[in-house]
Amino acid sequence: MENIVQRAREIALEVLKDEVRSNGVPFIAHPDGVAEIVKEEIGLSEDCVAAVYLHEASRTHPDLDLSDFPQEVRVLVDGLNKISTIKPKDTRLEAENYKKLIVQYSRDPRVTIIKIADRLEVMRNLSIFPKASRDQKQLETLMLYIPLAHQLGLYNIKSELEDIYFKFAEPEQYRSITNKLAATAADRERLRREFIEPLKEKLDAANIHYKLKVRTKTAYSIYKKMLAQKVPFEKVFDVFAMRFIIDCEPIKEVEHNLCWKVYSYVTEEYIPDEKRFRDWLTKPKTNGYESLHITVRNARGNYIEVQIRTKRMDEIAESGLASHWSYKGIKAEQTLDNWLTSVRYALEHKAEVSPEDLPMAPSKEIFVFTPSGELRILPQGATVLDFAFNIHSGLGCKCSGAKIGGKAVSIREKLQTGDVVEIISTKTQKPSADWLNWVVTSKARSKIRQELDAQERKWAAQGRELLERRLKNWKMEFTDDQVMDFCKKFKFSGQIPMYAAIASGELDVNEIKEFILGEEQRNEESVAAAVALENSRSVSYTSHGDDILVLNAKDVKGLQYKMARCCNPVFGDDVFGFVTRGEGIKIHRISCPNAARLIEKYPYRIQKVLWQETQSSGEFLATLVVSAGPDDRVMSSIMDVIAKFRVSLRSLNIGRGRNGEDDINLKLLVPSNSELDKVSSMLAKIKNVSRVRRV
Repeated sequence: MENIVQRAREIALEVLKDEVRSNGVPFIAHPDGVAEIVKEEIGLSEDCVAAVYLHEASRTHPDLDLSDFPQEVRVLVDGLNKISTIKPKDTRLEAENYKKLIVQYSRDPRVTIIKIADRLEVMRNLSIFPKASRDQKQLETLMLYIPLAHQLGLYNIKSELEDIYFKFAEPEQYRSITNKLAATAADRERLRREFIEPLKEKLDAANIHYKLKVRTKTAYSIYKKMLAQKVPFEKVFDVFAMRFIIDCEPIKEVEHNLCWKVYSYVTEEYIPDEKRFRDWLTKPKTNGYESLHITVRNARGNYIEVQIRTKRMDEIAESGLASHWSYKGIKAEQTLDNWLTSVRYALEHKAEVSPEDLPMAPSKEIFVFTPSGELRILPQGATVLDFAFNIHSGLGCKCSGAKIGGKAVSIREKLQTGDVVEIISTKTQKPSADWLNWVVTSKARSKIRQELDAQERKWAAQGRELLERRLKNWKMEFTDDQVMDFCKKFKFSGQIPMYAAIASGELDVNEIKEFILGEEQRNEESVAAAVALENSRSVSYTSHGDDILVLNAKDVKGLQYKMARCCNPVFGDDVFGFVTRGEGIKIHRISCPNAARLIEKYPYRIQKVLWQETQSSGEFLATLVVSAGPDDRVMSSIMDVIAKFRVSLRSLNIGRGRNGEDDINLKLLVPSNSELDKVSSMLAKIKNVSRVRRV
């Protein structure tokens, strides 16, 4: 069979033959450069290399027939094509979301790796792009591709991307640091030899097997250290670092003993800076990172950072529980972490892992775009309605449908990652209860419920107004107790749903009329029985005629009659009795706010009442409201007045009245209305008191 890479390149060469890069070079140079990175620098398979060429060809010619290529290659191409459509609107603000989207598009994890290789080739040739395009690619690289390369363990690529970014973003600083690195290269090489030799001799003598990793920080890393620590280049201690990786059995005691032994050799040979000592061996970091870190100084005064750990610790630090990128503080969710860890494993065990064994990317979220390219993240199963409410609550309430890829869809349409959604709205559209079955986001549910509640309240106001007009025409009253009984009988959850049902026509007001008439008939029967029962008793009152009730003030707490709380009658007030259902007779003042309504609506339930001729020693609760201007002396004067009469103060409250005055609410126990009148008269004479009224 013809080589798969060669076939793919020939297709790309044919399709891209008329395309050139910004510098006039044929465009095929780009996939050629990416393919070399993928194959030579990363070491991926020929399928991945072929996917590079086919991606560039099919990206510009989506109808290209790739059926002759294996399914695995087509999956890679599809993922790369999708990623190429991402046009970050504001990468700096949405970096984490766009990074997730890149991973989401990568059904085969190697797609992300190929895309990073693609970006490396672009950055190596960044100078050929126009400035606007160059600036955008720099920002995308910094916020998206450098963190991804770090997470994937592609440290060399990550470092190169950082330095290229740094070179174009801060050219003067870049030249300064790289020139200093170049100028001190010979010194570092000499320092490396001097540092290793005495240690190598001791370690070999102790039969300690180890691997020494030596690295020089990149220009960009040094620059970040300089900014963070606010120091010049010469004061960055860890420009040059040594890492000892000890090969031993993964037994905790053995590992710790060997690490501390190497540490002792290093600190015996060189002067340690105890302030920069970090013991993550005895007490590992919360993320599991284990290592000994120490900065030492040699006889020449040079500072060198030294890290000491075992092979097991290094593997965990690089790709396991506490991966290097995690311990450096780069954000990542657990599901993304696990997936990226598997990718690193695949890179390190190329011969052992087949593509089928690699897990799929996390799929709990979908990534959807507005027509302007703004990225929105929604949970799996989200619909057009969820998307509309995610953009704006007002748009959600008016949403009547959408267009996805130019095709009209309903508000119930479920969205997929990569959809570009254009919401269609109409002024007459309103949320319905069915909408709650079509959304999955809490924001949409909450707003729909709010709108439904507002609509119901609006209907309820109309329904209440309609019912009140009908009641007035019928000369009937629908009391609060009757409303509650009606709602219970007809299974309404409350007054608002009942009134809304009237407005919508679901409830005929004539049903309420029939209910009231039925209630009145039952009331008349129960009232007649109550009156007969009351007239048969003489415990709490005596009758001076068939229809006159004489009250004994000593027995105001009797079971057969009670003082109405709405007006709190006291001995001597003009009063009347109202026969209630189940609570005997309630005594009201003639001046009670409810008197006119009760006498007009229920004349058959009115009982004439007289007080006994002589005043008793009973006590009655009365309420006075004293309105007064702000004056600290008013309260003192009020207390003096109360003390002069046969009254007791039960409670006192002060509230804000009209015109900036204080309303002083006094609850008093009084023997009669004449005593109450005396108190009221004296209170009205107090300076700054404008009004005294009984309630």
